[in-house]
Amino acid sequence: MINILVDDIVPIIVIMALGYICGKFSYFDDDQRQGLNKLVLNIALPAALFVSIIKSTRAMLAKDATLTAISFIGVIVMFMVSYYLCRLLFHHSIQEASVCALIAGSPTIGFLGFAVLDPIYGNTVSTNLVIAIISIVVNVVTIPIGMYLINLGQAKDRAKLSVQAENAVNAKANAKGDITLDPARDAATDKTAELMVHGTSNTGKNRNGNLQALLDALKQPICWASLLAIFLVLVGIHVPSQVAPTFDLIAKANSGVAVLSAGLALSTVKFSLGWETIWNTFFRLILTPAVFLGVALLCGMGGDMNKISMLVMAVALPPAFSGIIISSRYNIYVKEGASTTAVATVAFAATCLLWIWLVPFCVG
Repeated sequence: MINILVDDIVPIIVIMALGYICGKFSYFDDDQRQGLNKLVLNIALPAALFVSIIKSTRAMLAKDATLTAISFIGVIVMFMVSYYLCRLLFHHSIQEASVCALIAGSPTIGFLGFAVLDPIYGNTVSTNLVIAIISIVVNVVTIPIGMYLINLGQAKDRAKLSVQAENAVNAKANAKGDITLDPARDAATDKTAELMVHGTSNTGKNRNGNLQALLDALKQPICWASLLAIFLVLVGIHVPSQVAPTFDLIAKANSGVAVLSAGLALSTVKFSLGWETIWNTFFRLILTPAVFLGVALLCGMGGDMNKISMLVMAVALPPAFSGIIISSRYNIYVKEGASTTAVATVAFAATCLLWIWLVPFCVG
């Protein structure tokens, strides 16, 4: 266990602290910070996700239907629960809540999955299966959902601002006596914005905001690279092992640069240890794995304690670093996201030990 803390957790904290110090001393300017984020989000992270997913096979996914179903449904459900609770409890916008879900609702399985699980459970087929399934769900499902919600929220905001600007012009004209006051106009502002996003706008152009938001999300390398990888896995196309080093070389830069960028992002905002950060940390490190443990026991996985323990540990990892990179890249939910990532990463040193002890106690 000491090896896990020294080899896996401490380096993350040190590199994040290095990024924070670099940011505080203005070692990187704003353009350079955005360049690092773009490097991770558009190149290194897509390459890392592609490599991790393409190593899976259809047989691995079909080997344990119960584990696959729990992982697939559970990760998506907890992602959406994080999203809706963020909107309900803290009154955030669609795009802010979606970034919150990408952070608090998603484990950093792509970065720490093998690094944490292999030393504890060994490099076995079962370990690879758990990591592969959780990685696929997080990278192929929740990230595209998050990107879709971000694009949808931004589209709604643009539409609403457009309507408000038009109303302001009309109000100015009305004050000059150029038009007749329409009492229903103000009440219809939000409705008109909705029409501009979801259907026919008042300019007569047919637009489907949901479809456009989805298309915009799919254009992002982080989405289409993951979807391409899962497509190749499902159709049984094997990528030659000689190709892997091409992706591995850039993918290896992902974790270090992503953690450094997270520290840089944290340096640009006032650190917050408020109720929202505490709640997000609790949701990520305690509530989510507890839910998975309970569902796994109810679904009859109690006979394989080792596999339950691996599943719980996989979803008990710190927040996905892809979430804070997306947050910093789009300047959405940066303060809360960076604070949650920092606090949860440090707290994982304790909760990791907690779940290693608690799962055998509950199963036994």
